[in-house]
Amino acid sequence: MIGNRLITSKHFILAALSLSPICIAMTVIAQTQPKTDRQKVEADAKYLAIPAGYTQNLHWELPLDSVGSNGSQITWKSANLRYISSKGKLIRRSPRNGGKVNVILTATLTSGAEKRSKAFKVTVAREDQPYDGYLFTYFEGSGPGEQQEQLRFGASADAVHWTALNNNQPIIASSEISATGGIRDPHILRGEDEKTFYMVATDMHTTKDGWDYNPGITMLKSNDLIHWTHGIINLEKAYPQKFPNVKWVWAPQTIYDPAAGKYMVYFTVRLKDNLTLDFYCAYANADFTGFEAEPRLLFKAKYGAIDGDIIYKDGLYHFFYKGNTKDANGKEFANGIQQAIGKSLQGPWAEDFKYVDAYSAKKVSVEGSGIFKLNNRDEYILMYDLYRDQRYEFQRSTDLFHFSQTPESFTKNFNPRHGTVISITRQEAERLNKQWGGVPAELLGVKASDK
Repeated sequence: MIGNRLITSKHFILAALSLSPICIAMTVIAQTQPKTDRQKVEADAKYLAIPAGYTQNLHWELPLDSVGSNGSQITWKSANLRYISSKGKLIRRSPRNGGKVNVILTATLTSGAEKRSKAFKVTVAREDQPYDGYLFTYFEGSGPGEQQEQLRFGASADAVHWTALNNNQPIIASSEISATGGIRDPHILRGEDEKTFYMVATDMHTTKDGWDYNPGITMLKSNDLIHWTHGIINLEKAYPQKFPNVKWVWAPQTIYDPAAGKYMVYFTVRLKDNLTLDFYCAYANADFTGFEAEPRLLFKAKYGAIDGDIIYKDGLYHFFYKGNTKDANGKEFANGIQQAIGKSLQGPWAEDFKYVDAYSAKKVSVEGSGIFKLNNRDEYILMYDLYRDQRYEFQRSTDLFHFSQTPESFTKNFNPRHGTVISITRQEAERLNKQWGGVPAELLGVKASDK
């Protein structure tokens, strides 16, 4: 919203965000308010900073401050324009082989006739390693009910044709990793170091307990995709003052936050005495078994939302979720996949009330949106679960604002429910196949180009 106006296009969304700029190079107001120009530039220079999450492994844009807390004007200059522009735009990544490129960014702070400079070393992340296939994490939508809410893997060479690993049997028993004995909505993330993997899932067993209550989420961590450590969070027990009467803790996901240098877990919460469905978030602890602190409100969609999935592209975070629209009496008359846009994971989020999926206007229910980038292509897949029809389909985009109008179907030998996808290397595919079998032949063996 901008005042009382609805955000209904990319341009209006970006305009809304420009009203509340997010300063990544952060300034802090000194305790004693500076009065002279010299005091102003000295104070602003002292507290000007770029979070280490950006400077140590940059693969984002740098929305740099232009005004200090005390009014100093700030200009920036990059010492290597081949890699980072003087406006903080990342031009290219460090070469995959060899050392990382370091770039000096110099801020010049001016107030009246006074000037001060401050330099920052920024290490540019290497180009992504070459990926050869994809891994799909999901739970099943068919078969015996007591077996459906279990973690499963599927693999693909092209992100369209999929085969289940382990004969579509669970790769980890839910009884080993959850409090309820069931998991739903698994989300997988490759870490900043490229070799650590994080998974989170809804701790819920509807076959046994029904839909009235689930206590929290399960968190898992691995260095090889095979062996996983885990932790269980019961939101009501861990944070009784903030969440004294939890009904649902749904569809958790993880994303790295460079502003904090930590992994942020976000999820939808509904309380028993409140119909509102809001997104909350918390930073994971170092071993990824719990939270550092009490979860806080991340995003409050106007009509409530579930199944959030955030992806970063070109200086913006795109927050996809299942949203809805209600009339003046609060009655829902439409639902589907919507998105909000933010320049920072801290917000603010500009909500777009249009539906990006192809089914909302047809009154066909979809949920569980998952967005991922195709290997070696600037193209993205937005997949979703047509849960009432036992179908899983997707649409394509190159800019994350406009999507193909005709949905496509996956070819698969399993019936996934609300899953997520990451890219994997050929070596990882071979390791998965050795453990569970089922990886497509195209992902096994040495490529001709590698010989």
